[in-house]
Amino acid sequence: MTTSAIPSGVKRCSTAQFMLWITAIGAVLLWGVYAMGLIWWKGLNQTNMNDAYGFALWIWADLAVIALGGGAFFSGFLVYIIGKKELKNIINYAVVLGFICYSSALLILAIDIGQPLRGWFIFWHANVHSMLTEVAFCLSCYFLVLTIEYIPLILENPKIDRVPFLHHLGHNMHGIMAVFAAVGVFLSFFHQGSLGGVAGVLYGRPFAYRSGLLIWPWTFFLFTWSAAAVGPCFTILVTWLTEKITRKKLVKDSVYQLLAKISGWMLLTYIIAKIIDTWYWAAHTAPQFGFHLMDFYSNNPVYGIWILIAEILVCGVLPALVLITKKGRENGFLLISAAILAVIGICINRWVMVLQVMAVPLFPFHKWYMYSPSWQEVATTILPVAYGIILLSISYRYLPVFPQEKELNPV
Repeated sequence: MTTSAIPSGVKRCSTAQFMLWITAIGAVLLWGVYAMGLIWWKGLNQTNMNDAYGFALWIWADLAVIALGGGAFFSGFLVYIIGKKELKNIINYAVVLGFICYSSALLILAIDIGQPLRGWFIFWHANVHSMLTEVAFCLSCYFLVLTIEYIPLILENPKIDRVPFLHHLGHNMHGIMAVFAAVGVFLSFFHQGSLGGVAGVLYGRPFAYRSGLLIWPWTFFLFTWSAAAVGPCFTILVTWLTEKITRKKLVKDSVYQLLAKISGWMLLTYIIAKIIDTWYWAAHTAPQFGFHLMDFYSNNPVYGIWILIAEILVCGVLPALVLITKKGRENGFLLISAAILAVIGICINRWVMVLQVMAVPLFPFHKWYMYSPSWQEVATTILPVAYGIILLSISYRYLPVFPQEKELNPV
């Protein structure tokens, strides 16, 4: 008897529909691949980066996807370390999302260095005094951890599971996932923090510079905290979108609400710490360099004071208050709206810590350094999005990602 490649007990769209979907997204992917090829062949002169903007759109996207991928390490921590077994019904999808986010981050870095064939220099000729070296090591190692966590899910595909060796391999790997979850939490804590630490130690950039604890600026802790807080919101949001596209119920509402509750309290404590950090920076740190708060916010539409209000109040305090209240979590519209706002908030935070840092004039006779990306930068930034959609689609179609799907959608 022929075994279907689709998990038993669930229904999927026809092969023709699936291929049409993949072809449409694949066209966007190829556009990004073409732009990536131009950059690797002709160099970084294909971009609009310059002496003022050595870090630009790519690095913002890199930091954003790493933060959003924080749902993988934090969900793994909750399930395997804390023992929140209720979340096991969404942990598979969190791992897939984490795998996509971290592989996308590594792809972006391969584009950013301009000469990917020399990427091994990072490891062989490591600058041990650089936070970016630690980021590169931890990113690479955690990607390996996510790959190990993703493999047992692949081995559960019906056709693959028929092979006795692979069946037993997948079963045994499931039994030791707690070890890899713990390693992942350790690695994520340091590389998330070090990404924030890079901005926090820029003594020559008063907008980013922060005081801190011993050698660690406050941004070190805030980046880790924010990723753990908002990563689960991204998992909730993508799962909800998958439900809408497939028109199926994939996890119970109780799973959403538990993850949202934990994320809400994490987000609330993070945003309180962020407000304290911002106040101390504006009242004490920046004045030591001769700057006042409004010196960092111009009248142009990109970097006005609105961006600070949007990050902290609209996309921080507001979603946190919704998620920590039972009525807010139980209202589907409010729950998803809060998740969207939280995701936007973390993206704004990474945007200002990458791009606004470069834009702020350092001397009274300097003007704001404005920047707009080239089409090649836009295409290569969209490239990981298309890749992620394709991998999510394949994973959902062929792998038992959602354990509750059979129960909630009887065929």
